Amino acid sequence: MRDILDPQGGAAGNRSNIQYSPYRTFTRTEWAALRADTPMTLVPRDLGSLSGLIEDLSIDEVETIYLPMSRLLNLYVAASQELHAVTSRFLGRRDGKVPFIIGVGGSVAVGKSTTARVLKALLARWPDHPRVDLITTDGFLWPNRELEIRGIMHRKGFPESFDTARLLNFLGDVKSGKENVAAPVYSHFHYDIIPGQAIVVDRPDILIVEGLNVLQPARLPRGGEAIPFVSDFFDFSIYLDADPAIIEDWYVRRFMRLRQTAFRDPAAFFHRYATLSVEEAQAKALEIWTTINRVNLDENILPTRRRARLILRKSADHRIESVALRKL
Repeated sequence: MRDILDPQGGAAGNRSNIQYSPYRTFTRTEWAALRADTPMTLVPRDLGSLSGLIEDLSIDEVETIYLPMSRLLNLYVAASQELHAVTSRFLGRRDGKVPFIIGVGGSVAVGKSTTARVLKALLARWPDHPRVDLITTDGFLWPNRELEIRGIMHRKGFPESFDTARLLNFLGDVKSGKENVAAPVYSHFHYDIIPGQAIVVDRPDILIVEGLNVLQPARLPRGGEAIPFVSDFFDFSIYLDADPAIIEDWYVRRFMRLRQTAFRDPAAFFHRYATLSVEEAQAKALEIWTTINRVNLDENILPTRRRARLILRKSADHRIESVALRKL
């Protein structure tokens, strides 16, 4: 375990005289020891549904990384519930429960969905908060028709491509304890919002929100009336991190896997890529990564890394090689 200025071991120290780090970084072995007596509540048959398209989840990864994380989050949830109860007593009110909201951010293809699914499965098995919901911010993208009208179809996934007001209102309603709050549904198969469909969130104990830009800060207008952003609603935040060259490889591999599966369906938005040769498909995947997803990572996603409470650093084999936990 060590304190470092840059949780990824970069050259941040060369750019600043500040020696204090806000993070404490753990190796896999050090982090695994923090599991304590947390029981393993998943069985091997659960792993198939939790794994990603190109990421096979292992029992070792769950025990080493996710069980300690589950224990930590359980403690955070208990503390948050107690704080809410104390505040309610102070105000002389009997407010209903307030969901604990966890944000999971990071690049395209870095494994956010896998992490979110595993956490949902593990956290729901704790007796104090059995109701855990998961949504992705993809549902709050503007429909393709609107993106085309705005001339930003090529910037899908960038901050401006989201209906931020709708997402903020959704989180505000959930955080205030409202019943049956609806979120729109996004289809990766159709590459668009599905009209008339919704995911209903009804006062969960925990809500996990997974998305590309979820850790961006709010804007700060000169008048002081700051506009809230998604991260303002989070009680805990996680950033999935890896070297961009590694993420690029994962993105291309995922694209090639989809080319052999979902893209083959004539109804799929990207069906046209299924007929490309292997070389042409690889070139197209690399082009999309370089001109869109890598730009979004560099400009909007990576700068938010140090706003996360927990940073999970992944190696080329998808294993989490280190964990950085914010101290303040």
